[in-house]
Amino acid sequence: MSNQTITVIKGDGIGPSIVEAAIQVLDKVGCNFTYEYVDAGLTALEKTGELLPQATIDAIARNKITLKGPLTTPVGDGFTSINVTLRKQFSLYSNVRPVISFKGTKARYENIDIITIRENTEGMYSGHGQVVSADGMVAEASSVITRDGAERIAVFAFETARREKRKKVTIVHKANILKSTSGLFLKTAREVASRYPDIESQEMIVDNTCMQLVMNPQQFDVIVTTNLFGDIISDLCAGLVGGLGMAPGANIGTDCAIFEAVHGSAPDIAGKNLANPSSVILASIQMLDYLGEHEKSLKIRTALADVIATGDRTTRDLGGNYGTTDFTAAMLERL
Repeated sequence: MSNQTITVIKGDGIGPSIVEAAIQVLDKVGCNFTYEYVDAGLTALEKTGELLPQATIDAIARNKITLKGPLTTPVGDGFTSINVTLRKQFSLYSNVRPVISFKGTKARYENIDIITIRENTEGMYSGHGQVVSADGMVAEASSVITRDGAERIAVFAFETARREKRKKVTIVHKANILKSTSGLFLKTAREVASRYPDIESQEMIVDNTCMQLVMNPQQFDVIVTTNLFGDIISDLCAGLVGGLGMAPGANIGTDCAIFEAVHGSAPDIAGKNLANPSSVILASIQMLDYLGEHEKSLKIRTALADVIATGDRTTRDLGGNYGTTDFTAAMLERL
């Protein structure tokens, strides 16, 4: 993998400092990647007048693998979410959000190991039919589910479960009420499940899923669901292991993937050397696994687990009072 070029979007706010930490870690473990730095978000808007410049889109298309810090989409003003734009542009139909318990995080639960696989391009987030009546009294939006889209994400979930030697996939839906859209998703996912007799398949209504995740999260292994439900559930899962600071995300398409920290750009602590770089380090672990570099990803994960468990130079959110650079130094020493 020594000749792999990675597109790097440092992002806004705390983005540059935590992405830099992740790259130091990747270099230390001997990845020998070439990095192509491009801009998106507020940084790009200030430099080019565009949130997502064409040069950035070209680099993502060319290199196929992107590591990305948090981006800020200005609120209102007709700006579309950059993340949504990227997912559409590159058909990144699968959003993969693993959460794993790390000792020392002060999380409320232990022994959590759940992968949420969320359909990334359809459903309520497809942006179809968003209208507000002229008098501002009625608003509408449509959810669109296709059989192809549902099949593709279900196959992805069961293939992931098989590859990661997982035992169970839970199909999360609301087909009891949304008989058309959620019904089609459930029916399709059920058909896919029948092709994987080696993996247990379970169906669960979304509201019950949320309750079960809080009461007995250890029962879950892999969850597959539609866009809106997946957005909510993956954040709920992050809360089980200590928050978004411990939750990475991958957006994966047929030939292109973007790995990212899922938390925001935290402008209030930007430039203060306070941010916990774990989320983007975990995203780079996902990236290494995607590239088949399992030995290197395991080394990084082991080092991260040890830093957090021993409380060695941890950041404030992990109960320490050290900064990003100290935390990174503790990581590098272990590698």
